[in-house]
Amino acid sequence: QVRLAESGGRLVQAGDSLRLSCAASGRDFSDDNLGWFRQAPGKERQFLGTLVWRSGNPYYSDSVKGRFTISRDNAKTTLYLQMTNLKPEDTALYQCAAGASAVYPDFWGQGTQVTVAS
Repeated sequence: QVRLAESGGRLVQAGDSLRLSCAASGRDFSDDNLGWFRQAPGKERQFLGTLVWRSGNPYYSDSVKGRFTISRDNAKTTLYLQMTNLKPEDTALYQCAAGASAVYPDFWGQGTQVTVAS
C-alpha cells in the first residue's frame, strides 16, 4: 500500500523560508516521478514541480522556479520542498504525489497546510 506522508506545513510570515517533507513508502519508486502540488481555497490544484526518482533530476513550474527547490533523501525515500521568500499567495494545502506521470500522478498524500501571513 502506497503511503505519502507530508509534514512541515505551518504558519509563517511573508519573506520566510520553509521546508516540507514527504515520506514515501509501499512501492518501488524507481520508475516514478515524485512531485509537489498545491491547492488554495477556491482555486484549482497547481503543479509545482517534480523529481524523476531514478535520475534525481528536478523540474519546476515556471510559477515557482527560482523560489522553490525539490530534493530528496534517497536512502529515506523522502522528498523535500524548500520554499523561500514566501508570499501570502503561497498559502495553500501542499500535497506530495507519485506516479509514472508527473502531472497526472497515481498516488497522493493528504497534504500539509502552509499559511503565509502578510
